[in-house]
Amino acid sequence: MIIDGKKVSKIMRDEIRNEIEELKGKGFVPGLAVVIVGENPASQSYVRSKQKTCDALGIYSEKYELPVDTTEEELLDLVDGLNNNSKIHGILVQLPLPKHMDENKVIERINPKKDVDGFHPISVGNLSIGFDGMKPCTPYGVIKLLEHYDIPVEGKHAVVLGRSNIVGKPVSMMLLQKNATVTVCHSRTQDLEAILKSADIIVVAIGRPGFLTKEMVKEGAVVIDVGINRVDGKIVGDVKYDEVFPLASYITPVPGGVGPMTITMLMYNTLKACREHYFDAK
Repeated sequence: MIIDGKKVSKIMRDEIRNEIEELKGKGFVPGLAVVIVGENPASQSYVRSKQKTCDALGIYSEKYELPVDTTEEELLDLVDGLNNNSKIHGILVQLPLPKHMDENKVIERINPKKDVDGFHPISVGNLSIGFDGMKPCTPYGVIKLLEHYDIPVEGKHAVVLGRSNIVGKPVSMMLLQKNATVTVCHSRTQDLEAILKSADIIVVAIGRPGFLTKEMVKEGAVVIDVGINRVDGKIVGDVKYDEVFPLASYITPVPGGVGPMTITMLMYNTLKACREHYFDAK
């Protein structure tokens, strides 16, 4: 069965829109600030999508487009201002940043309560010990897809291919919290094919087009493809979809699988941040 990320995303966005209307009736409007430094075309496209989604859902948004020669101190000053801006509940600094900036320092400067990307060390710590907090959008979207399709996770062997801080590590922790037995594989893993072949659930996030082949997947496995790669003008995933599809019980396509969930979860996190600010203020 195909896991339809567009469908799940639409359902979630309708729910988010309704909750925002309810909050607005109480005098609260969720606010998101997006900061982009430089002129990376992919980042600019992503930022435009975020702003368009904010408008569609009723989220107040501010966009800050800074020139590539902006100093680190100027960016940190902007983040400080947004931390203190009561209209803004979520702050997202678009990565990557120019090389003269320390991304970790910038991320750490964001108020953890406004860290809708889920990258702040406090957010990461909360996730690792199972506390409630902001969760990274893409891995959180993976979990929401599994939940929507009632895919059993407890007691299953989940193999995460990739150990990035953005997807691999956080999704492995989220799967652990749902009582899966989790194996994280990476470029140094030995006997990779055998490990993947033993998996009930495979999450692939390595940025290598068509890496996961039918030889690596057992019949009935759930395959979640987080990869987004451009090949000959087309967007493809990390999974050889046509090969793996007949074996998988569930599989995400690329595009149309995990991708639509990322921005949806950003909106979800912004709503969560606003809601928590509302209850803190009561």
